[in-house]
Amino acid sequence: MAAVKDLTLDEVQLIVQDESAWKVVNSLINKGYISVYENLNENYKPKRENYVFLTKGYEVEAKLKELMSVLEKAPKQLNLLLVFLHLNQTEAGVLQRDLLKHADANVSQLKALQDKGVFDIRKIIVDRMSYEYTGERLVNTLDDFQQQAYEAVNQGFSSQKPVLLKGVTGSGKTHIYFKLIEDCIQAGRQALYLLPEIALTAQIIRKLRSYFGDRVGIYHSRFSQNERLEVWQKVLRGEYDIVIGARSALLLPFKDPGLIIVDEEHDTSYKQHEPAPHYHARDAAIVLARQHRAQIILGSATPSLESFYNAEQKKYHLVNLEKRYGTAVLPEVKLIDTKAAIASKMQQGIFSNQLIQAIQKALEQKKQVILFQNRRGYAPLVMCSMCGWIPHCKFCDVSLTYHKQTDQLHCHYCGTRSAYIKICQACGGNRIISKSFGTEKIEDDIKKIFPFARVQRFDWDALRIKNKYQEIIRQFEKREIDILVGTQMVVKGLDFEHVNLVGVLSADSLLSQPDFRVNERVFQLLSQVGGRAGRKLDIGEVLIQLYKTDHPTIRRVQQHDYQGFYEEEMQSRHEFMYPPYTRLIRITLKHKNQQTVADAARKLGEQILTLQQVQIFGPAEPSVSRIRNYYLQEILLKVKRESEILAQIKGSLRQHISLLTTMKNFTQVRVVVDVDPY
Repeated sequence: MAAVKDLTLDEVQLIVQDESAWKVVNSLINKGYISVYENLNENYKPKRENYVFLTKGYEVEAKLKELMSVLEKAPKQLNLLLVFLHLNQTEAGVLQRDLLKHADANVSQLKALQDKGVFDIRKIIVDRMSYEYTGERLVNTLDDFQQQAYEAVNQGFSSQKPVLLKGVTGSGKTHIYFKLIEDCIQAGRQALYLLPEIALTAQIIRKLRSYFGDRVGIYHSRFSQNERLEVWQKVLRGEYDIVIGARSALLLPFKDPGLIIVDEEHDTSYKQHEPAPHYHARDAAIVLARQHRAQIILGSATPSLESFYNAEQKKYHLVNLEKRYGTAVLPEVKLIDTKAAIASKMQQGIFSNQLIQAIQKALEQKKQVILFQNRRGYAPLVMCSMCGWIPHCKFCDVSLTYHKQTDQLHCHYCGTRSAYIKICQACGGNRIISKSFGTEKIEDDIKKIFPFARVQRFDWDALRIKNKYQEIIRQFEKREIDILVGTQMVVKGLDFEHVNLVGVLSADSLLSQPDFRVNERVFQLLSQVGGRAGRKLDIGEVLIQLYKTDHPTIRRVQQHDYQGFYEEEMQSRHEFMYPPYTRLIRITLKHKNQQTVADAARKLGEQILTLQQVQIFGPAEPSVSRIRNYYLQEILLKVKRESEILAQIKGSLRQHISLLTTMKNFTQVRVVVDVDPY
């Protein structure tokens, strides 16, 4: 156990693919063999802040007046005292930094008052995890449709099955979640609320605290190590009734979880890709709920095909909520033919005239706009127009993306940056042009078209500053931003009251991904981004610019027809035996020498060929064949959805991989196995 005992919280990705491993890991934790936070304790330093207190002698009013008359000859110190008295009345405690800021004073002036015995300055341990809370509790009420759905969910809970809540965008699934959380807390148990993106937690945490007070914790990867430990310890001590977070929140040491909510359950962000081991938070949450005999609800307007299939097979209990909350209706989706717009000269750069006019109308009506493009940066592709040369990353087999903000070329795989190239390294020409566009260029161009509009970008590049995402969401809610330009971060469950227009700039780029799930993801993504429009009184409008206006998936999005899309896609999945009809296992081999990894993959492939009841594809190079100077080879297996067969295949793979990595030439080859990798 020694090797395991030294792991830190970040390194211990305890969630694995089956329930038996869960039980083993948890028993080891309970017996004290594994302590996933003891390493953090060694480096943990409690956060201390300087607080300012008035000494006891000056708490008497007469003594205080006498002090003020003395300080009239030192106006800066007098002002410092007056500001302190004001803050002392309005705040729970007076922080030294806040006092100096409000009084526009310096430390020496404060120390002068300390030396005179006026102030007592003490270092006090404070909570790193502080949130705004008004103290006023809201009451959660359900309308008739939500009440019916709530009762249907409880019927599903009584059947001891996971519940799939399929509710259209804006139907108020969150209100049902809150009612279920209330029931859970009244039963004396804890609730876990999972979200796919960190950006969503900022909006939901305020709502939760307005209903449930300050016993709500938040946990995600953007926290520092000490902040994570602080949340970890509070969950362990039972100080939180509710925890909200991204997939890593599953790893927290809950005492008695009674309810797990997996919101936007279809989202690909729930899948852990790097680093290994790989797991899917939705599936792991179901295992965790079963282990603790907790209720679990999966919510989405566009459920994953696997989840909806499980509902059809009666493994999940399906609850439908097909009406938007209140009087709101689903937005009207219009398609803009980019090819026709260019031919008729109705296109200005990356914007069609129709989209520009719609934005103009929304701004005139004092409404807000969301523009969606699922590529960040300024130009995803830079090339020489004379010879076609494209700059590539030195460490990865991918082209570099130009970012105007840094004026550099970025690799989105390894993070390497290099200076922008103005001279072609192949032919020496100076005609370097950019192809395609990302969120940076959209932001830049929209500011030129609407110079008086307040525009903000919402992607990972714009959110590198800690808690920046909270600030942007708050500004958009307060209508301090008119146009929000973003990647898929803007589509995932955010609720904005005054958005009545959503523009999708290049839907074709979404359809071109080499993935059997591409149609499913496009349907989900476009349906979700369109769902941000018209969530209150106004009828929303969604404009999608693309070349393939006759694509069947796009037509289903336009018709809000999930059932029709599901039936068509499942027919295709069945024909080619893709999930949910089979299980996929992807084996990735990595090595710094291209020939070595190719030989290792070929050797492993020969060994796997001896396995029965499995289809084997590869080995072959993936579309990105080198990342961080490691060359890659992949082998894909299709296995029947039978637990005994899958367990047998897993056991055989472990033996073959163990044998391969003991061979002389392949000891340094890294092998990563991912079950259901997509």
